[in-house]
Amino acid sequence: MKYYIASDHAGFHLKNRLRITLKKKYEFVDLGIHIAERTDYPKIAIKLAKTVAADKNSLGILLCGTGVGMAIVANKVPGARAVVLNDGFIAKLSRQHNNANIACIGARNTPDQTVKDLVTTFLETDFLGHKKEGERHKKRVEQIKKIEEKHFDKKIFNWIDRIKD
Repeated sequence: MKYYIASDHAGFHLKNRLRITLKKKYEFVDLGIHIAERTDYPKIAIKLAKTVAADKNSLGILLCGTGVGMAIVANKVPGARAVVLNDGFIAKLSRQHNNANIACIGARNTPDQTVKDLVTTFLETDFLGHKKEGERHKKRVEQIKKIEEKHFDKKIFNWIDRIKD
């Protein structure tokens, strides 16, 4: 499993603390930002979401002020299933039931220890759709994929590809 992480300016310091805290257990590929300057979160979210969606054996973490903006943008990418995490129950079930592959967390409203716990739960929980008792979850994630295929306009995605960092 490969792990990606990124943040805007509001999540920058939390991202760096999280990487240090979890470095013994997880190695993150840092997709930015790399200096604490004001940054538009859509550029960061789209970069990570496209990377995770293209690498089926990966998970991503996005950190911004609330997690909401990042999740909205990330979910525009087919194959990205981003969720805003604010408690362990959501972190666990979003992976087990929805096969979420991107966790979005608010640096302004989530204490560091809680962030560490949320990320650890998210990364260590498996999708139940790979097991017999999880067939209903697999079916639902497949329905999401079909919706993406039906409503996705490749022209828009080509436009997204031209967004520069």
